[in-house]
Amino acid sequence: MFCDRCGTAVPLAQRYCGKCGREFPGSIAIAYPSPSRVQSHVRLLGILWLAISALNAVVGLLLFVIGNVIMAHIHELGAPSDVPAGLLRSLFTVFGLLVLTKAFLGFFAGWGLLRREPWARMLTIVLGVLALFEAPHGTALGIYSLWVLLPAESERDYEKEASVAA
Repeated sequence: MFCDRCGTAVPLAQRYCGKCGREFPGSIAIAYPSPSRVQSHVRLLGILWLAISALNAVVGLLLFVIGNVIMAHIHELGAPSDVPAGLLRSLFTVFGLLVLTKAFLGFFAGWGLLRREPWARMLTIVLGVLALFEAPHGTALGIYSLWVLLPAESERDYEKEASVAA
């Protein structure tokens, strides 16, 4: 059973909580502590970050391939000579690499959340703020990430979960 004041596990025959000293009445009911917002949402949040990062990786690879394969041979494919192939190639390549970097960081954040790593909360908050500008899926994930991880009580709950997982 668990103490309903502090949440500490207490043996069934024990009359007092070893952590907070709360006395239990004669009839003891077995109860489980209610999960916090972080406990109930952090696993889903990690899975969502992995999923959106997989989509970002596909988009980043597509941009990189367009920049380095199609734009390198655009004039051979019949495009007019006034098309700035070098500029387009550079832009597609740079944007592809940026999206791939964001996908890598999202994979890292999702993995860290699933393993309850202490650094994953802050990385996810930063990525959540950046995701707010990627409508509609990124905005939804950014809002959800900030709602779960940003409040001070969430920080305490996440640190408690991270210390238990370690």
